[in-house]
Amino acid sequence: MAVSWERFHDDVRRLAADLVPLCPFHALVAITRGGLVPAAILARELDIRVVETICLASYARETQQGALDVLKPLPADFLATSAAKKILVVDDLVDTGETMKFVRTLLPKAHAAVVYAKPRGRPLVDAFAADVPQDTWIYFPWDLGPAFVPPLVGSGG
Repeated sequence: MAVSWERFHDDVRRLAADLVPLCPFHALVAITRGGLVPAAILARELDIRVVETICLASYARETQQGALDVLKPLPADFLATSAAKKILVVDDLVDTGETMKFVRTLLPKAHAAVVYAKPRGRPLVDAFAADVPQDTWIYFPWDLGPAFVPPLVGSGG
């Protein structure tokens, strides 16, 4: 399933509208890399000025999920003060839920929001913009690029 920039932005803004009643959030944690783009949009829409990242990798060759690897943890000082703050955790999607399960061990009181939720991971998030079937692969706009498309008839010359 290919998602255009316009559709993605609309879906994130719909998610933001659902989160407005829960504001204010003290901070936002983006799960990278996929959570970076929705985090930027949500931070703007919800007026969140403190944005932190946790850098995790779980996909090998982009389509096979493997072991979770922590590339950059959350800073110790952020974790030390997080229990007393209202934190929004953001990712592009929840698939099997393994990534979100790990982040929830670090931030158990955080509100977890994703743009797209698959059935296996859905119980691990508090908010999402759209359901996606478990066996659907999502091609995000940053995964795609413009390409020449030949005309249907003729060679043009």
